[in-house]
Amino acid sequence: MELRQLAYFLAVAEEGSFTRAAAREHVAQPGVSAQIRQLERELGHPLFDRGRAVRLTQAGEVLLPYARSALRAAADARLAMDELAGLLRGRVTVGMLTATPADELVELLGAFHARHPAVEVSLREDTSDRLVAGLLDGSVDLAWVSVSGSTPAGLEGVPLTDTALVAVVAAADPLAGKTSVRLAALRDRVLGSLPRGSGLRSALEDACAVAGFAPRVGFEASAPEVLARLAAKGMGVAVVPVAIAELHRDRVRRVELTHPVPRGRIELAWRASGPLSPPARTLVAMVRAGLE
Repeated sequence: MELRQLAYFLAVAEEGSFTRAAAREHVAQPGVSAQIRQLERELGHPLFDRGRAVRLTQAGEVLLPYARSALRAAADARLAMDELAGLLRGRVTVGMLTATPADELVELLGAFHARHPAVEVSLREDTSDRLVAGLLDGSVDLAWVSVSGSTPAGLEGVPLTDTALVAVVAAADPLAGKTSVRLAALRDRVLGSLPRGSGLRSALEDACAVAGFAPRVGFEASAPEVLARLAAKGMGVAVVPVAIAELHRDRVRRVELTHPVPRGRIELAWRASGPLSPPARTLVAMVRAGLE
């Protein structure tokens, strides 16, 4: 089994086509097909269903994460040699939440690029659940993820923020005159929350489960700021981080939630198995230094 074969296998799996994989690898298509057939003979299993659409077989699905790991390890070994020579090269794929504060991320990545211009930075914006899946399957190196409890299984992380969620309502809402309510008071109310797959949505659902009910989410937005604006228009009760409630205090009334207090946490996370690449390791070190 050769690294070249694994690279071709990964290209076909990700492109869904031998022709596109060959173009991506800058080789002739028959060469890709021949190497894949050789790999299949060595492993004793077909790796692709070669119908109208090229799909992984069960054996191909099993091989995929190992191929990614092997190719990543080889690339990281080369990067480590560059690092010894004082030059950081390579590529790092960074996942960001849809609601990640853009200014902070821009400053961080700008500083990283200024120090290490030979490293290519690729950004991927998605929900927390999908970013976690990307970390676990190796398509993302580092990601800002939102968690409601402990760090997801299979990952390690650096906690960045930990904040309580509060309710915000319009001035005419029945809750507007209260400073705090038990979470169960929202049982029959229309709630506004981030979409499923986000950490803040999970935090709300987990807290409501403890309080004995499922939240009745009637309006969603990918940014908490939009939820606060919709609540100000009387659409219902938006559940948002404290900082968002404070930012919109001239538009909405803030009501603390208790018994339990829903909390959301943001972490910079990476896959626990295997070493981080030198670029990813350097970026984590910069984040940690900024927290000190």
